[in-house]
Amino acid sequence: MTSPEPAAAHLSVADFYSLIQQENSRVLLLDVRNDQEFNAWRIESRFTPETLHIPYVIFVEEEEAALDQIPAGREIIAVCARGRASDFVAGILRQNGFAALNLAGGMAAWGSYYVFRPVVQESEYQIYQVDRVARGCLSYVLISQGQAAVVDPLRHVAQYTQFLAGHGAALTLVLDSHAHADHISGGPALARAGGAPYYLHPYDAIHPFDLLPAAVEYQPLQDGQQFTVGHLTIHVLHLPGHTLGQVNFLVTEPRQRSYVFTGDAVFLEGFGRPDLGGRGESWLTLAYESIFNKFKATVPADNWILPGHYASFDEASDGGLYLKKAAELWRDNSWLQFSDRDSFVEYTLAHLADIPPQCVEIKRVNTGLLAVDEHQAGELELGRNLCAVS
Repeated sequence: MTSPEPAAAHLSVADFYSLIQQENSRVLLLDVRNDQEFNAWRIESRFTPETLHIPYVIFVEEEEAALDQIPAGREIIAVCARGRASDFVAGILRQNGFAALNLAGGMAAWGSYYVFRPVVQESEYQIYQVDRVARGCLSYVLISQGQAAVVDPLRHVAQYTQFLAGHGAALTLVLDSHAHADHISGGPALARAGGAPYYLHPYDAIHPFDLLPAAVEYQPLQDGQQFTVGHLTIHVLHLPGHTLGQVNFLVTEPRQRSYVFTGDAVFLEGFGRPDLGGRGESWLTLAYESIFNKFKATVPADNWILPGHYASFDEASDGGLYLKKAAELWRDNSWLQFSDRDSFVEYTLAHLADIPPQCVEIKRVNTGLLAVDEHQAGELELGRNLCAVS
């Protein structure tokens, strides 16, 4: 019987992520998936490692030719879809004198990896930005006086329950800024797990294509509504455009500092595309009014803007956070430089990409009209988010 590989032959996603968080890394990422899989989606980060693509079948059928393409003296991390084919390849590499490890769990593990970064840590409250790196999706955890709210929770609910347990906080509030089209919301499941209410604007509790009411239990959000979580007050700001029910959450604290969780209304670069409900032109007019009139008039220049997505790793601060003051947003976001509605609408309509077909199905899942298993959920969420006009 063959002895099992030692644990040292495998690298966890968390350790891999830590390893590549530096420029000029000596790591070489060897992706052994087929051409179609590799071209559809690959590992990227703030400091994406040099990547070599040699399909697994080449190692099976032409091992010597595959090995000839591997540079000597590099630390090699092999990756495939779920970690099995790359484990085989990493073993071949080690047998031939290369320093090679297998990325445990492969792209499936990479796709479900989350990074919790502190935005602010005061004695009265803490705010954390939760980054699902593989998709560019962001959510947030707010903690104060042992209470917690989660804004736009992503699919892997255990990430949040474990984090809250580790911080001694009880979940009291789950808020979705809108009915998401690019990823499956963890909102309803997290609310059930934590015994907390789940909130969504009722305009987004109707599937925009099927026109069927949501089959998930939720409490309605409305413009001007307020919630309290310890020392934090959460104000609801209805900003239709990306969806009819898109809201922002403006959070204030005792020192009068404010934070705005913008969901997909505006990003650090770009804004939420208006066409994922099939009504691009009419919703784009709503987006203009929401962004250039209501949002701009309501959110003070010194408020911190915390978006629901990012399109580029270049948007991160030196500490890896995705945030800006409102004044910086208006100065730097090239999509917020229009002086009138007509030019905004005309230019945006000319630059909208095709609607990803999985968006319709994801909205069905998020409204409770479609149930999917873990594999199906992973297929729907394959690749990076495409929610921004940017």
